[in-house]
Amino acid sequence: MKIEKLRQTKETKIRLRLDVEGNGKSEISTGVGFFDHMLESFAKHAQFDLTVECEGDIHVDDHHTVEDVGIVLGQALSEAIYPIENVERFGNSVVVMDEAAVECALDLSNRPYLVYEIDVTGKVGRFDVELAEEFFKAFAFNSGLTLHLVLQRGKNRHHIIEAAFKACAVALRRALAPNAKAGVPSTKGVL
Repeated sequence: MKIEKLRQTKETKIRLRLDVEGNGKSEISTGVGFFDHMLESFAKHAQFDLTVECEGDIHVDDHHTVEDVGIVLGQALSEAIYPIENVERFGNSVVVMDEAAVECALDLSNRPYLVYEIDVTGKVGRFDVELAEEFFKAFAFNSGLTLHLVLQRGKNRHHIIEAAFKACAVALRRALAPNAKAGVPSTKGVL
C-alpha cells in the first residue's frame, strides 16, 4: 500500500512517501548525510520504496529532523499495515557489519514499546549517535511496533548504528511476510 504524508511544524517540514510493497528504492534528502544513508539502507533491506524530503532546523542541530522523520515514517507504516491480517506478525534479525552485530526483534502488535540496548556515544561525522535512539523511539511509538534493538558486540559507531537500521529493516520485512493461514495473527482477534 502506498502512503503519502506531509507534516509541517516550526522545526521541520516533511514530505514522505512509503510503499511497503516496493523494491527497496529510495530518494532521501534530510540535510543530515549519515541519516540519509541510514534511511537508504533501511528502505533497501525492508524492500520498501521510500521518499523523504525534509527541511529542518539543522542550524540548531539534527535532533528535530531525525525525530520528526521517525514520527512521520512511523505514522505512514501504521497506515500501511493496520489492521494486520495474513502476515507473520513477528520478525527478528541479527545484522553484522564487520566487528559489529545488532539484533532486532519486533512485533506488529499495535502496542508501541522500545527496548534500546545500544550503548554508544559520540558522533559519526556530525551525526550524534544518541539520535538513533530518538529515531527508533519516534518510529516505534508512531507505528505501533514493539521493537527491541540490542547490541551484541561492536566498536565502530558507524557499523553499530547502520547494523541497527538494517536489522530493523530485515525484521520488518520478515514480520510482514505473507501468511495466508494467519488471518488476524492474534488470539484476541484484533491487533
